[in-house]
Amino acid sequence: MTGTVVGQTVASAMHTFPKTCRPATTVGQARALFGKPKVHALLLVDDDGLLHAVVERADLAGRADAGPAAPAGRLAGRTVGPAADLRTTWDAMAGEGRRRLAVVDDGGRLLGLLCLKRSGRGFCSDEGIRARERERAGPGRTARSG
Repeated sequence: MTGTVVGQTVASAMHTFPKTCRPATTVGQARALFGKPKVHALLLVDDDGLLHAVVERADLAGRADAGPAAPAGRLAGRTVGPAADLRTTWDAMAGEGRRRLAVVDDGGRLLGLLCLKRSGRGFCSDEGIRARERERAGPGRTARSG
């Protein structure tokens, strides 16, 4: 994928159906979600699609389980616009050791998630995520639709 990103935007590589949490998610609930190895960031989104915070594991250190997770997170440095240059964004993510960026419109509404693969060689695609969900669901079970 590295050679194919020149001139591409973040929108061309974002995952369009990220899992989200409610803004009222507690620290304890967030910790439970972070117990899943694929979860690197929680996107706290309201009913109108407005992103309130991006919470990462380290943000929860020293916080009481009963408290809200949203104040622990932030948007600065954890969001990007859909028109941003993909190559520039990828380089910045790699330089910061960041694997997830929420993609938001000018009004702060969540559009998707830029999800850098563990290898650092590309981004998670909608198709790839659906395939993994089907694999995990196994025979006779149904993965959620996107």
